[in-house]
Amino acid sequence: MSNWKFRNILLVSTVLTGAALAAPATAQTVPPPAATDQAADTAETADKNTDIVVTGSLIRNPNLSQTTPVLTTTAEEIGLRQTNTAEETLREIPGVVPSIGSAVNNGNGGASFVDLRGLGSNRNIVLLDGDRIAPSGLVGRVDLNNIPQAMIERVDVLTGGASTTYGADAVAGVVNFVTKKNFAGVELSLGSQITQRGDGPYKRADLTVGGNFADDRGNATISVGYQTADPVYQGDRPYSVSNIDSFSGAASGSGTTAPARFTRPGSPTQQIDGNGALVPTYKLFNFNPYNIYQTPFKRYNVFAQAHYDISDAFQVYTRALYSKNTVQTIIAPSGDFGSSLVIPYSNPYLPAAARNQFCASNGLTAAQCTAAAAATSPTDPNFRTFTTNVSRRMPEVGSRVSDYVTEIFDYRAGVRGDLSSSLHYDVSGGYGESSNSQSLQGYVLTSRVRSAAYATNTTTCLGGAPGGASITAGSGCVPVNLFGDVGSITAGQIPYLTGASSTVTKTSLLQAKAVVSGDVHVHSPIANDGISFAVGGEYRKYTGSTVADSLAQTPGELGGAGGAVPTTVGSFHVYEGFGEIVVPLVQDRAFFKDLTARGGARYSAYTVNAPGAPKFNTTTYKGELAWSPVRDLKFRGTYARAVRAPNLGELFTPVSTGLTSLALDPCASLSTNGTRTRAAPAVGSNLYNVCLAQGATAGNIANIQNPTAAQANITTGGNPNVKPETSDSITAGVVIQPSFFSGFNATVDYYHIKIKNAITTPTPGDLLAACFGGDIYNPAAGAAGSASCTAIRRNPVTGGLDGDPATTLGLSGVLTNQGKLLTDGIDLSVNYHRDLGFARLSLGFNGNYTFRSQFQSNQNDTSVAGRARECVGYYSLNCGSILPKFQWSQRTTLGFDAFDLSLLWRHIDAVNQEPRSIAEGSEAAGFTGTLAAATGLGGKTVNFGHIRPFDYFDLTGRVNIKRNFEMTVSVQNLFDVGPPIVGTGIGATSFNSGNTYPSTYDALGRRFAVGVKVRY
Repeated sequence: MSNWKFRNILLVSTVLTGAALAAPATAQTVPPPAATDQAADTAETADKNTDIVVTGSLIRNPNLSQTTPVLTTTAEEIGLRQTNTAEETLREIPGVVPSIGSAVNNGNGGASFVDLRGLGSNRNIVLLDGDRIAPSGLVGRVDLNNIPQAMIERVDVLTGGASTTYGADAVAGVVNFVTKKNFAGVELSLGSQITQRGDGPYKRADLTVGGNFADDRGNATISVGYQTADPVYQGDRPYSVSNIDSFSGAASGSGTTAPARFTRPGSPTQQIDGNGALVPTYKLFNFNPYNIYQTPFKRYNVFAQAHYDISDAFQVYTRALYSKNTVQTIIAPSGDFGSSLVIPYSNPYLPAAARNQFCASNGLTAAQCTAAAAATSPTDPNFRTFTTNVSRRMPEVGSRVSDYVTEIFDYRAGVRGDLSSSLHYDVSGGYGESSNSQSLQGYVLTSRVRSAAYATNTTTCLGGAPGGASITAGSGCVPVNLFGDVGSITAGQIPYLTGASSTVTKTSLLQAKAVVSGDVHVHSPIANDGISFAVGGEYRKYTGSTVADSLAQTPGELGGAGGAVPTTVGSFHVYEGFGEIVVPLVQDRAFFKDLTARGGARYSAYTVNAPGAPKFNTTTYKGELAWSPVRDLKFRGTYARAVRAPNLGELFTPVSTGLTSLALDPCASLSTNGTRTRAAPAVGSNLYNVCLAQGATAGNIANIQNPTAAQANITTGGNPNVKPETSDSITAGVVIQPSFFSGFNATVDYYHIKIKNAITTPTPGDLLAACFGGDIYNPAAGAAGSASCTAIRRNPVTGGLDGDPATTLGLSGVLTNQGKLLTDGIDLSVNYHRDLGFARLSLGFNGNYTFRSQFQSNQNDTSVAGRARECVGYYSLNCGSILPKFQWSQRTTLGFDAFDLSLLWRHIDAVNQEPRSIAEGSEAAGFTGTLAAATGLGGKTVNFGHIRPFDYFDLTGRVNIKRNFEMTVSVQNLFDVGPPIVGTGIGATSFNSGNTYPSTYDALGRRFAVGVKVRY
């Protein structure tokens, strides 16, 4: 971050602090009552002394009722849950599907996101007080780690129907964090949490100072915070000490092992045993103990805001946010992940037994082999080498550690006021920048391994160009022992093999917005209120870049880092005009207490700043109707059309090879532990021909193995030719608040969201099915020549779908507009509050029932392989994070004079393995039976294809002392319910980790949290 920006941050903070202290602070002496999640139905929750903040509308009118359903989580509820980050708060809301967050290790890029309805974290907008803030990456998503928790007054979640209000990319909805306004006083909040096992502690401290000035015409507030969390290792829980294969139930792991595995002509991949010989069966590497359930996290943040009424018609306001977050991911040690090495027969570490086997496989006689073993110089006529793919895990190097440091600065200022008694204006602008720096440590460099293996003594490397491949000995090259067990690579060999790498992603958002709203003093002859409206315009410019060093840009160079990180640079800007109208049609008539119609539209003109790039002009619109036949009852419905243009990542990311989740390869005849599970493709069969067409050879096709650790290569990237996607959203519901039943209210809403021409890439199962058909082991005749088959490129040495990304492109998944998404379901919210005399009772219930959550990779494909994939209630490699059919949370709170006791009950419905993935063959059926002792769970009976319903209970007690001191103590996961065990490989790597789904289910166990809040 440049010096001028840093100076601006300090300046803003200093000015606001001074303003806050310019007048005596007013103590907040009355603690608010306990609260639960509830549907936001009116604007009455807004502060009447400031601008009305109603999520889902641009019209400033406190008398308007909300038509679209909004789920609100209050600051009190956040305090009772004592969650660590905003992502954890949203993760527990029914209908929100867990996205990348603190429970994701392998696949976490240093940021946390929200995924509404399972439609993708790139299809919703995260707002702060109704305005956008700078995104954290090229996909345009807001990092929830940057949200200032201490300043949150409430969180509104609106799904569907938000594009005309906030922008066309609000396809799935918006999450609006509304901050505290007119804060006066000093508030210090301290929090700490630890698991029952004594690990994973986190600490949090926030100091908020605010005050009014100039005879209460202005207010300024500043909040500073610090937060830290420690890791929880999977090796510290009995259910995740050993990696368990989801399909066999056996102790499993990665095929990149120690001792190493080697390829040789005519044989399957084999491992060096204790006698120095190559053997066909081998032990897998158990990577679980190195991985973590909770990522380490550290944050420093500053949030400041102020407003000043120059006159009754002119208010100046401003807001500044700065945050520095460090997220660390820790995964199993690096190594050489199947790269091709040239090794002399005279390598000093090559065991004699293995040498003889390599000689025989490569056609050398015994005499030639002996001579080659003695030839130490390339100039010796007996000097010979062999080429082999090596998979050698290197625990000697230590874990792979990625440090993600994110800095964000976001500033906004504006003016607002009244043009007349019925017309209001709001003009504002903002600018924000985000920088995410990734530093990799503990990674083995493939080029260094190649150099260190090309040696004939233990002190120097040869260098040269054996077999046409350039190998540079390099300064400081030390020969490496790849043929021994753990410990054979010595401390002196490690420095040359490893190196640090870095990648920096920067984004910025420049925006300006002007809105005029009010009442036109025209009304229906049978209505009391006039027509209200809002019109305005908005401009936004996004820029982004990803720049990596030469190590990260070289495919396969960083052992186990996936593919290369290509340089990406791009920008686009958009001009928008929008309008919204509210028309009360009938009011205070028989059976028509209120009938109100709403409408809205937004026109957007996108310009992509790239040579030859197309321009996008999109129009979104909505219509809403709310009918209250009586005061106690309201029916509401909404139809909305949204059109989402592609983001920077979807447009500009160059095509490169990385990793995806895939358990079974149709061409494989061996499982990853060398045990034969299926016959090799029969010579001349359709399957055999397809495998050959994809790059397998007649020599290796009988020995193809499934992807190691259920991770295959995939080549994907952005596509400058993708066009906007369109969405249609429908909601219909009822609000019940009976006057005869004081304290009770309920809402029931049906939603239906369909996205056509979706910008997507097919799932791994879809990519296989497109080539191999509905049964991937029985492809149709002639499939070998199809484009969907030849697009898959196999490892030229092993024939598999994994290996060096420089030579193995794997699956092909470039973005297109061929996808279709659909989801529908019902949201239910019920609240009841009553004074019992001795205590205040509060009951709150929020539930979601999802009927469908479908993805079709090619909406024009009507074949069996092309039909929509249903993922609600299912988990698999193709379904990502779990979305159960039914989930709900229920809170019961008893409030006494100075003490509250609250119980939160969270329910997750049963889910099953996706049957389609089994039928097509991209997965086997989950293991059912009794686990062996080697798994660490010996004797436990399991069904990896089914997860039973889960219920979690959190108990919280809160004490208020002298109205300015509050202590909250909670026990989370009160009954220490362990997570469901389904093994590893049955789901996507980011969410299926440690033999469970830690983002959906509690993998940490019972936790204790204490929070203290002091107000003056």
